Amino acid sequence: MCSHQPPCPTADNPDHRSAAIVSAHPEQGWSLLCNGTILFDDTGELLPDGRVVSPHRTPGAPAVAA
Repeated sequence: MCSHQPPCPTADNPDHRSAAIVSAHPEQGWSLLCNGTILFDDTGELLPDGRVVSPHRTPGAPAVAA
């Protein structure tokens, strides 16, 4: 899916969140990465194979305004 050089990490790579954003929708709270991962503002993720990664915010950490 990625045509960048060097290529972005695949969705199954531990560093998959560092892939380039191809479509950002901050008003809706999500962004699509070039590896097919959808990132949500609450730190949750939807991977291209349909797996869901639950939000992983640090308990007690203050929310960061965008």
